[in-house]
Amino acid sequence: MQTVEPENNQLLAKSYTLKDWQGGYESLKEEFDYWIDDIEGEIPLDLSGTLLRNGPGLLDINGQKLHHPFDGDGMISRVTFTNGRAHFRNRFVQTEGYLAEKKAGKILYRGVFGTEKPGGWLANIFDLKIKHIANTNVIYWGSKLLALWEAAEPYLLNPQTLETLGNEYFDGVLSKKEAFSAHPKIDPHGKLVNFAIKPGLSTTITIFELNTQGKITSKQSHQVKGFCFIHDFVITENYCIFFQNPVDFNPIPFALGISTAGQCIKFQKNQPTKIIVIPRTGKIHNQKVQVLETKAGFIFHHVNAFEEENKIIIDSICYQSLIEVEPNSDYRETDFDKNSPGQLWRFNLNLSAQKVENHVISDRACEFPVIHPHNVGKSYRYLYGGAADQKGVNAPLQAIFKYDLELGTEQLWSAAPRGFTGEPIFVPRPNSQIEDDGWLITLVYDAEYHRSDVVILDAANLAKGAIAKLHLKHHIPYGLHGSFTPEIFI
Repeated sequence: MQTVEPENNQLLAKSYTLKDWQGGYESLKEEFDYWIDDIEGEIPLDLSGTLLRNGPGLLDINGQKLHHPFDGDGMISRVTFTNGRAHFRNRFVQTEGYLAEKKAGKILYRGVFGTEKPGGWLANIFDLKIKHIANTNVIYWGSKLLALWEAAEPYLLNPQTLETLGNEYFDGVLSKKEAFSAHPKIDPHGKLVNFAIKPGLSTTITIFELNTQGKITSKQSHQVKGFCFIHDFVITENYCIFFQNPVDFNPIPFALGISTAGQCIKFQKNQPTKIIVIPRTGKIHNQKVQVLETKAGFIFHHVNAFEEENKIIIDSICYQSLIEVEPNSDYRETDFDKNSPGQLWRFNLNLSAQKVENHVISDRACEFPVIHPHNVGKSYRYLYGGAADQKGVNAPLQAIFKYDLELGTEQLWSAAPRGFTGEPIFVPRPNSQIEDDGWLITLVYDAEYHRSDVVILDAANLAKGAIAKLHLKHHIPYGLHGSFTPEIFI
């Protein structure tokens, strides 16, 4: 349904209750395998393939609550569309840490963002081992199904059963415990481009390029000054671009067991954001890495980038600051009114003049941006993402929005007041040449029934409402990222 905003949103009642939102942060401990029969509307017959989602499935270990949802063990959810029907399956990634804690029935590892082992600093001091949780993204590439987490190597899964097969090292090109980010990009020429960050007093950025057979064909590394907290990046025809957020990292409290690694990262609001522009292998000869500076707050996710004469245009989701995880806080009690929203910004990089101009495109709180996959690294018109139901306020994601960069207009489909959205996935209609001709598929947590729906929207016209709502038999905890493949796995 459409959301209509009055002139003054500050006078509106909230579109959600905190209790409803909290329901999506309960663990799902069961693993399911079934055809989805409870459906409103109809699944398009020409929608064929597999939606893959990843995210923290466990928010507690035998009742011991994790202090941050990003510390939860990765759970793959798979929805296969075929002949107007849909099949669901989910399974936890059987990481070493997941299996150990399942056997012990208690927290054994420190989490990156907020979770410490029970027992205070004495139980955590000098324990620098972080559990590989494989919880951030899942892709099917080169006939391999890979669960991704940015701080370590991928886990290889059986696409038919979702069974965990072990770690993937790409024929030894990736070394043991070498990172392989959770935000790969696929360029228009069919190459998968990804990166890894090895932070420290100076940071190593490694860029990988893979062919369609899943082989790493290029690997280049670069040193940049300072500590980098980088979750995402963008590519163009000739460049990989990274935004070095203005943060400092003091590892001493982490080593002493007082804080997690994530709690040792502090946002520096008076420092500039550094934009690191790295030529892609074999694209531009004799050109060095360039670093430009701007004021941009904090960035987790980018929308897209493209080249225009001697400029690079980048669209991103920007926050005024990084929300810090306090030791005694509870993320389920988040006060959205006190936090700055993520908003859509555009950056114009002039490489010749070494200057950056930026401006806000939309002030609606939004996250998890996506575009038509064929436009990655190229000029484009439409973008989509999860969004707040109302403009001008910070709130949980309850809607899916579409923004038209050419006209400066937006469309909105909302699941408010009791529905909560996440990242949509754009699936192009077969053989279509029109940028917004396709479907958006997203998971929506329905607090009324404590279940999740797989919602299919018309990407060209969100005002049509849901083409189909597939009611699952259970909820899926709020996830992170996912992908779509035309392959069918049942």
